[in-house]
Amino acid sequence: MFDFLEGYDLLGAFWVTVQLTVYSAIGSLIWGTLLAAMRVSPVPLMRGFGTAYVNIVRNIPLTVIIVFTSLGLFQTLNVSLGADDFKTINFRLAVLGLIAYTSAFVCEALRSGINTVPLGQVEAARAIGLNFTQTLRLIVLPQAFRSVVGPLANVLIALTKNTTVAAAIGVAEAALLMREMIENEAQLILISVIFAVGFICLTLPTGLFLGWVAKKVAVKR
Repeated sequence: MFDFLEGYDLLGAFWVTVQLTVYSAIGSLIWGTLLAAMRVSPVPLMRGFGTAYVNIVRNIPLTVIIVFTSLGLFQTLNVSLGADDFKTINFRLAVLGLIAYTSAFVCEALRSGINTVPLGQVEAARAIGLNFTQTLRLIVLPQAFRSVVGPLANVLIALTKNTTVAAAIGVAEAALLMREMIENEAQLILISVIFAVGFICLTLPTGLFLGWVAKKVAVKR
């Protein structure tokens, strides 16, 4: 029944999906944290930039962002991100697009966690001489991260599924292989089930593990 799978690198395609997810998750966490810091910053210009970025980017379809990285950055502006071959360039551009998009949701999740930190703790930190950056790094963000492990897990699961959009610029991940197999084989239902199970195997353990972590690190109020 599964003889048609011979000749297709199924595990390799899902490995590319995992790589897209991991690199994009790390980049999104870093950039999303910086955006969250901007959104609560006392500097109006930084607050304005953070607010504008989040409101604009999260309302643009991810497909548009991914295609723009290829047509706009690479083909028009010759931005190759230090890569030489077309395959690597597309992979890195896809990661950049996923980071740009997902970081807006990471920012909002973190900002909701920042809002759970009692104002009295912030005032106490300022009273002992800590500046905004020190207060954010030492007092606010550690508690905010502990409060939003659950929401961040949802963002990570959504990111894993969003990696399928990278197929639009030719990244050889699971969705691109699925499309190729559907075009070549007369096994539409079976192929769909195989890839659905593959994504469940990626996302379900992640959700369960991070749900357990969220309970363990939750801040007691």
